[in-house]
Amino acid sequence: PAPVHAPDYNNPTLFAGLPEKIRLSADDLTGLFSTALGRAAALQLSDDTRFRFEGEVVSSANQPGNSTQSLVIRSTNFNGATFTISKTTGANGTVSYRGRIISFKHGDLYELQSQNGQYMLVKRNYYDLVNE
Repeated sequence: PAPVHAPDYNNPTLFAGLPEKIRLSADDLTGLFSTALGRAAALQLSDDTRFRFEGEVVSSANQPGNSTQSLVIRSTNFNGATFTISKTTGANGTVSYRGRIISFKHGDLYELQSQNGQYMLVKRNYYDLVNE
């Protein structure tokens, strides 16, 4: 049997001073995928917040034909956080993104969502997504 861990709802939050939703553009996300493995990456997420995610690309993968590309960026300015993001290109050329910024040591995270054609990072509770 797998060990069961009780949720620790007392974990500190990593993004407490930041808004519940942060707008960003597809162009901001597209730029990340030109960053080579082992190189520094930065994302200024919007003009209406001072949030900036900085880190190093620690994993990069491409599906044959580049229909799906994935990156993992380990943060240098949010202790313990990683930004995992995937870019999918459909047969008709449409591009979509999925991802999240998460730290397993903290009680909050950001999930990348598309809302009315606009990409947003939406703050979520860690235990809303993760069962231990």
